[in-house]
Amino acid sequence: MNLVKHVAIIMDGNGRWGIKNKNSRNKGHKQGLLTIEKIIKTTIKKKIKFLTLYAFSTENWKRPISEINFLFSLLENFLIKKTEELNNKDIKFKTIGSRKSLPKSLLKVIKNSERITKKNNLLQINLALNYGSKDEITSSIELIKKKKITVTQTNIERNLFTNDSPDPDLLIRTGKARRLSNFLLWQLAYSEIYFVKKLWPDFSVRDYNNILKNFKNLKRNFGAIK
Repeated sequence: MNLVKHVAIIMDGNGRWGIKNKNSRNKGHKQGLLTIEKIIKTTIKKKIKFLTLYAFSTENWKRPISEINFLFSLLENFLIKKTEELNNKDIKFKTIGSRKSLPKSLLKVIKNSERITKKNNLLQINLALNYGSKDEITSSIELIKKKKITVTQTNIERNLFTNDSPDPDLLIRTGKARRLSNFLLWQLAYSEIYFVKKLWPDFSVRDYNNILKNFKNLKRNFGAIK
């Protein structure tokens, strides 16, 4: 039986869900936040130590500014309201990605949440924000050159945003698309990938539990013959 240490999720479909059900993309993002809270609770229940959520990619800047501002405001308000709760539950919060171009008010709240929760270890939530995997890998190599050390797989991994997390055991992507969308390209080399047709707000705890159950029973050879 496979042990699950780290789950990564591409939470796709909020906007489409919002248009379909509420005639508003922003209401879809708000609904998606409720799904996140349910998944966090289940992740803790399953004793999984790391959860990485793809919230905003480097390509998402192409969206309307009104939607971008709403997303950032939604996250800022969530952290203001929930940081104390995260801390009380022994949850560590961390963002991965570039902090350039993020609103100053949001950055202030993020830094505060990270500072307050940095010593917690029940669950680490990595929120991929203004994140692009190609940029991450390029940044890692630039850091290696700056440090004047040899470019090796180990040194690349030590300079990635996720250097304090194991590689994901599995990736879940909702929203019908079957691609990685520049997410954790290095880290997902041997992860099992589950594509789910449901839009993110419709993704249920039952769906999550079924995927975890399936993963635990998989035969994983990692290139060997067994």
